[in-house]
Amino acid sequence: MSKLVEANEKIAEAVVEGYKKIEDGVVGGYKKIEKGAVDGFNKVTDKCVEKLFAKEGETVEEAKKRLSGEKKEER
Repeated sequence: MSKLVEANEKIAEAVVEGYKKIEDGVVGGYKKIEKGAVDGFNKVTDKCVEKLFAKEGETVEEAKKRLSGEKKEER
């Protein structure tokens, strides 16, 4: 009976290892897709701010800060 238990444990370890590899692949793939979508959105947002809302000579960051109502730091 101990051979049966050993074989069962080996199978269980293999299944768990396979599951972890699949999980890592799925999570890793999702994170890559999510990062790509966020990066793309930020690029589009920055271009819109630059073309539509930035004043002449104003950077995108400065325009975003102005539009959000944040005050500039005193220097």
